[in-house]
Amino acid sequence: MSEPTGDIRGETPDIEGLSLEVAGVTGALAAIQPVKERLSAERLLIPVAAILVSLLLFGAFVSLFRVNPFSVYRTIYLGAFGSWFSWQNTLQRAAPLMLTALCTALPARLGLVVIGGEGALIIGALATVLSAAAIAGAGRELTLMTMMAAAFAAGGVWVAIAGVLRYYRGVNETISSLLLNYIAIAVMNHLVTGPIRDLEVVDRPSSWHIGVQNTLGNIPGMDVHWGFVFGIVTCILCYVLMQRTVFGFSCRIVGGNMRAAKMAGLAVGRLITIACFIGGGAAGLAGMVEVAAGEGRLSSSLVVGYGYTGILIAFIARQNPIAVIPAAILLGGLRASGGLLQRRHGLPDASVLVLEGIMFVVILVSESFYGRLTLLQKAR
Repeated sequence: MSEPTGDIRGETPDIEGLSLEVAGVTGALAAIQPVKERLSAERLLIPVAAILVSLLLFGAFVSLFRVNPFSVYRTIYLGAFGSWFSWQNTLQRAAPLMLTALCTALPARLGLVVIGGEGALIIGALATVLSAAAIAGAGRELTLMTMMAAAFAAGGVWVAIAGVLRYYRGVNETISSLLLNYIAIAVMNHLVTGPIRDLEVVDRPSSWHIGVQNTLGNIPGMDVHWGFVFGIVTCILCYVLMQRTVFGFSCRIVGGNMRAAKMAGLAVGRLITIACFIGGGAAGLAGMVEVAAGEGRLSSSLVVGYGYTGILIAFIARQNPIAVIPAAILLGGLRASGGLLQRRHGLPDASVLVLEGIMFVVILVSESFYGRLTLLQKAR
C-alpha cells in the first residue's frame, strides 16, 4: 500500500490560532447581545419618555389658560379610556390612524420620509364611491370586496408616484407626497361639487351614496365598526411582510445603505415603488373604511388630518407595524377626548392638535438619544 502523500501534520490547523479566532467571535457575539437588548429597551423607553415630556409641556400650555393641568390629564384619560363608551369611541378613531400610519412606516424602512397618507386616504375614498357606482346592484359581498380593492389600488398608485419620482427623477419624496395631498383635496372638491355631486344633499357638497346595503356594520357586541379589525389585520400582515420575508429583508438593506443595495444587485427602484404602493394602499383602505363606516359618501368632512396624525404614530412606533397598533389607540384616545376638554375646561376642541404637535416635536428630538443611554450601558 502506498503511503499517503503530503505531511498530514503540516495540514493540521493551528489549534492555538483557531482557539483565538473562536474566542474573538464569541466575544463579539457576547458584545452584540447587550447592544441588541439595549436597543430594544430604547425603542420602548424613549418613546414613553417622549410622550411623558409632551404631556408636561402640554400641561404648561393649558396653565396659560388658568386651567389645572392635572384636571386636564384626568379629563383626557376619562374621555379616552375612562369608560366602555370612551373605549369604543377611541377604537373607532384608531382604525383609520393605523392604516394611515403604515403609509409612512413602510417606506421609512427604505429610508424614505413619505407624508402622503392624507392624499391617499382621500383618493381611496373617491375610488370607493366610484367603484360602488360602477357595480351598483351587485351583491353586498362583491361590492365590499370591489370597494376595498379599488381603494387599496388607488391609494397605492397615488403614493407610488412619490416613490417613482424619488428614485428615477431625484424628486424629494417628502415634498412630492405633501403636494400630492393638496392635489387629492383639489380633485375631491372638484368632483363633489360637479360630476359626482348628489343634488339631494343640500347642506354641503357631497358625492353619491354607496348604498345603505354596502356600508360596514359594527363588530358584534360593540359599537365599533369592522374597520378596526381591518386595521389590526393589515398591521399584522405588514409586520410579517417586512420582518419575515425576503422582500422585507431587501427593504431593510436598501434603508441601511442604498448604494450597497445597488452593488449587491437589488432592484432598488422596484422595492421603493412596491413599498410606497403598499403603504399608500393601506391609507387608501382607510378612506374606504371612513366612507363605508361613516356617512356612506365623500365630502370635505373626510379631511380631518388622519393622514398627518398617522405620521406621528409611525414615528412613535419606530416604523414597526405591530407597534403602530397601540400608538394608534393612544392617539385615537387623545382625539376622542377633545370634545370633553372643551365642555369641562372651556379649552378649544383643537387643543388635542396642540398636544399632537408638541408630541411630534419631542419625538423628533428624542431620535438623537437612541444609542446614547449610557446608564443602560453601564448596567450591562
